[in-house]
Amino acid sequence: MNSTWILFKRELGSYFYTPLAYIFIVVFLLLSGIFTFYFGNFLSRGQADLVPFFSFHPWMYTLFIPAISMRLWAEERKQGTIELLFTLPITTWEAISGKFLAAFAFTAIALFLTFPLWITVNYLGSPDNGVIFASYVGSLLMAGGYLAIGACVSALTKNQVIAFIISLMLCLVVNILGFPFVTNQLSAWLPSTLVETLRSFSFLSHFETLSRGLLDLRTLIYFATLITFGLFANAVAIELRKAD
Repeated sequence: MNSTWILFKRELGSYFYTPLAYIFIVVFLLLSGIFTFYFGNFLSRGQADLVPFFSFHPWMYTLFIPAISMRLWAEERKQGTIELLFTLPITTWEAISGKFLAAFAFTAIALFLTFPLWITVNYLGSPDNGVIFASYVGSLLMAGGYLAIGACVSALTKNQVIAFIISLMLCLVVNILGFPFVTNQLSAWLPSTLVETLRSFSFLSHFETLSRGLLDLRTLIYFATLITFGLFANAVAIELRKAD
């Protein structure tokens, strides 16, 4: 745990050593505001909730999270520092945990900085804060799922651009599996049981449950399993690269 904590601090600090982290946060907050107030009609809806804010998160994360995760391992492999990293008294799982938690914490910081919206909706009306809290939890869990996918892809290549594109495509596929248009098209070709199974793997389906304020155990297990599997695949990819 000590090794994980040290690596976590190093990785989290590295995000703020360059202006890219601040640019990322500013762009994320700016787009969140644009989507919420302009496309989501936050004020004209006349409802005291943050549905317009959270409804765009699955799509925003499809773009932003791969941009965070692409550097996790691809940069280490490109610079050749991954070999140096594992000469230290640190296990593969400690390294993976430290890097993942740092990326997760950075994402949480960016999401936390949207708190003025929560204050605003309480000033304008009397929202159900329990639903808003559950939506924030769901948003963080969804970000963790995206990060686990992105970390695995990043471990498979030295090129950050390739890692970004592949991660973006995978995250997009996982998202649209729950999109009504896609499920309707699949229903014409596949058995309904298989379509429902595919839909159950979608981030959209599970995030919608949490955004309604329902902390469903099945949804929590889904995200926990997805993150665990993604990190396990990350470990396998690193071990395979070690053998190269």
